[in-house]
Amino acid sequence: MLTRYNAVDIETALIEETPLPAFPPAADRTAWAEIRAGAGEDQVQEIISAAEEAAQSDIPSLTASHYLVFKREGERRSYEALIQRRRFMLAQLTLAECLEYEGRFLDAITDIAWATCEESSWSYPAHQSELADMEHQIIDLFASMTGTQLAELLMLLEPELDPLVGKRIRYEMNNRIFTPYLTRHDHWWLYNTEKRSVNNWTAVCNGNVVNAAIRLEQDPARLAEIIARAGRSLDDYMQTFDPDGGSTEGPGYWAYGFGNYVLAAQAIEQRTNGRIRFMDGDQIRNIAQFPLRTLMSPGFYVNFSDCDPIIVFPTSLLVYLAERLDLPGLLTLSKQQDNKGNASRNSELNWALRNLVWQVPPVEETTYIPAENDWYNGMVWMVARRNPQDPDALVLAAKGGHNGEMHNQNDVGNFIVHLNGESVVADIGRGRYTKAYFDHRRYDHFINQSLGHSCPVPNGQMELPHSNPRRGAGNTVINDPDWVSPANYASQLIEHQADNTIDLLRIEMKNVYPQEADLQSLERTIALHRDTPSGWVEVIDEVQFESQPGTLESALTTFGDVELHEGSVTLKGENASLNVSYDAQNLTARVEHIKDVDLAASERDVNRVVFAFKQPQQNGSIRLEIRPA
Repeated sequence: MLTRYNAVDIETALIEETPLPAFPPAADRTAWAEIRAGAGEDQVQEIISAAEEAAQSDIPSLTASHYLVFKREGERRSYEALIQRRRFMLAQLTLAECLEYEGRFLDAITDIAWATCEESSWSYPAHQSELADMEHQIIDLFASMTGTQLAELLMLLEPELDPLVGKRIRYEMNNRIFTPYLTRHDHWWLYNTEKRSVNNWTAVCNGNVVNAAIRLEQDPARLAEIIARAGRSLDDYMQTFDPDGGSTEGPGYWAYGFGNYVLAAQAIEQRTNGRIRFMDGDQIRNIAQFPLRTLMSPGFYVNFSDCDPIIVFPTSLLVYLAERLDLPGLLTLSKQQDNKGNASRNSELNWALRNLVWQVPPVEETTYIPAENDWYNGMVWMVARRNPQDPDALVLAAKGGHNGEMHNQNDVGNFIVHLNGESVVADIGRGRYTKAYFDHRRYDHFINQSLGHSCPVPNGQMELPHSNPRRGAGNTVINDPDWVSPANYASQLIEHQADNTIDLLRIEMKNVYPQEADLQSLERTIALHRDTPSGWVEVIDEVQFESQPGTLESALTTFGDVELHEGSVTLKGENASLNVSYDAQNLTARVEHIKDVDLAASERDVNRVVFAFKQPQQNGSIRLEIRPA
């Protein structure tokens, strides 16, 4: 528990320890010559070219009316693109000046840093909606990240800038970040309570407040209070992980949330010469291996909930975790990305800096080979690989869990069938940053509801939705007497099996549906059979209705084309095809074509293949055999 570190002991360590600089300032030309040599001229020239373009470009204009577009129309992407462009300019200009040290980017750095300080709010419109109240600043993901980027700009280049730039940044950081963080308790992400739930925000916001404070806060007592408060809150964040290290938010948010946790932990450990340590223990090692255990094929990861299927992790994050925790598989994974991770978070100075400094050391293996199966007992995720040595082999991912998970979608019982580097039976993924995300009539009835997943539908009823505590402006929590514990919408694990013949998950799902479903029992079994060279997947839904015969549908969601045959269906993806066999005497099959869903994860339309009882039944089952074509 991080709460073992109290503010008094932290302050003592801060006073007694005088560590070496976390990163060399630009004036240390020997160190930066080594960094430049390690990065290679291709990467260096890419940064310098981007900085030259930024120096010749106008700083994007941010207007009050544009900020309010989200409130009026629910559109957020256009404003976010402008503010992200500003941060990208700051990152590239700063690093280019450190690499060259010729002074030709200093004016542009001054302009962009000053413009950042003049932004009325560092929060995203989607997280605040209203115009900024300068006496009540909101700390969201982007505000806290902006704080770190400005702090690390000064860490690298403060002596080279006008003295008033540093003074202005410190003034804004104190008013926008440090004082609100220490004096208010209305940050919904800060503590887990009966009416608040924590997620990746808890790690990102706390982590960046700490990181910035370590760079800028001169008062050791105040800095100790910030670290101690963060430790208490980050304990809540760590409790969101499965005992085996899994996150229901998926690998993409692992990189975001846990990645920023790691940056703060590294900064604390460095500042105290190892006396305050947030990176020790088996839990950290388990969490760090989450990408390795959710890999389906190179670049493709299990994407349940609000997660992208294709992920490029910051290379420096994988390198640091591999070396700090002795996990060589993460080094191999970083090499497997072909160093594309250097561009994965390059709009943020902190990651762009670390991608330069924390370079991938030489590794013998260039392809990571995952295990045959991975299992997360707490969140009930199963990942089964027919042949891990073959990146094109069949992979099955399936989940149980409940509908109150972080970034929840109502997807208990959902599964993915991945073949030849493609999820042919797919989790359709994120709806974020799209109009569909804010048009709740579309979003709730397709992406978030079980209709948008490969889940059973008894008596026409979809899974019960997860009820979050309501939030007001700035995500402040409003007490809601109607809030219901999401634990009521949980599946029950009946069986998990993993051996050299089969990987199997069986769950009871009756509690995730409303009373109108009239369920006595609804068991779903999902299995990968290993008794053929290519393997095959079996899905069985067994239903017992309470009072009278009922209907049951089992669906498969796919981005591929669909061909219907008597007793079988062919799912045709871009790289692979699957044959799905069913009992045509008792079941019908149909295709629902969902056009223009406007998903961020794919521009392709979605096909929903539905297998249904021909007649209502008191007790019955739907069994599907899914085999590589």
